[in-house]
Amino acid sequence: MSTESEKKGIEASFKSMDTEEFLDIYFNRPIGYAWALFFKKLKVHPNVVTIFSIILGIGAGVMFYYPDMKHTLLGILLLMWANHYDSADGQLARLTGQKTQWGRMLDGFAGDIWFFTIYAAICLRLMNQPMPFHIGDGMHWGIFIWILAIVSGTVCHSKQCTLADYYRNIHLYFLKGKSGSELDNFKQQREIFYSLPWKGNFWWKAFLYFYGNYTRQQERMTPNFQQFYALVKEKYGDNIPQELRDEFRAASKPLMKYTNILTFNTRAIALYISLLIGEPWLYFVFEVVVMTSLFVYMRHCHEAICARLYHKYITK
Repeated sequence: MSTESEKKGIEASFKSMDTEEFLDIYFNRPIGYAWALFFKKLKVHPNVVTIFSIILGIGAGVMFYYPDMKHTLLGILLLMWANHYDSADGQLARLTGQKTQWGRMLDGFAGDIWFFTIYAAICLRLMNQPMPFHIGDGMHWGIFIWILAIVSGTVCHSKQCTLADYYRNIHLYFLKGKSGSELDNFKQQREIFYSLPWKGNFWWKAFLYFYGNYTRQQERMTPNFQQFYALVKEKYGDNIPQELRDEFRAASKPLMKYTNILTFNTRAIALYISLLIGEPWLYFVFEVVVMTSLFVYMRHCHEAICARLYHKYITK
C-alpha cells in the first residue's frame, strides 16, 4: 500500500479534525490502522480484536498490582497495546463492513473493564501500605483507598467520560448532521428496548437498558442543551441552517480539547506517571481534583453557549 493511500485510510478513521487530539492523530490512530490492516489480512473479526483489547487491559491492571518497575513498565505497555487494539477494532469494522450489535456492546464496555481492573489492583496493592506523610508506623490505607477509588471512579471518572462523549457527539451532530454523529437519547433507546422481545435478544436488550440509562445521565447533566436542542428540532428538524451550524461549531470547538483531556490519553499519562514514581494513589487525587475542575468548567461553558443560542434563536 502506498504512503498516500495509507494516509487517506488513517484520515478516514477520524470522526473529525475538530474532535481528534494530537496523540491520536500522530500515534494511536496510525498504529491502530496498521493493526487493522494486519487483522484484515488474517481475516480476524473486529469483535475478536475487541476481546483481545479487553484481555490486554485486564493484564495491564494485574501488572499494576506489583510495585516493582519491571511490572509497572510491562503494565504500561499492555495498556497502550490495549488502546491501540481499541482503535483498531473500529477501523477494522469500517474496512470490512463487519459492524455488529455485539461489537458495539463489547466496545462500549472494554474501557470500563480495563479501569475496573486497574482500580482494583491499585487498591489491593496499597491497602496494607502506610498512607503518605505518616509518622512512625502511621496509618495504613485500608478501606480509605477503596473509598478514594470509588469516588474517583464512579463520581468523577464515569461522569467526566460520559459528558465528554456527549459533547463530542453534539459537536459532530452540528458539524456533520445526523449521519455523522451518535447523538442518541433516552426516549429513543427505551423505545428500541421495549420493541424487542427478550427471547433471542437477552444480551442486546440488557445493553440497551444500561445504554439508555447512560443517555439519561447525559441529558440530566445538560438542561440548557436539552432546551436548546428541543427548540432546534422543533424549528428545523434535522435540516439545521448552515448559519446555526457554523455558529454552534465556532462556540463548541474550543471545548473539544477538554473532551479529549477528560477521556483516555491525559488520564492514562497521569496514571503512568503516578505508577512510575511509586505513588499510584496520586492518580485518584488527580481525577478528583484536576479532572473534576476541568469537567465543571467545560460543563459551565457549554451550558452557557446553549443558553445564549436558545435565547437568540427562539425569537427568529
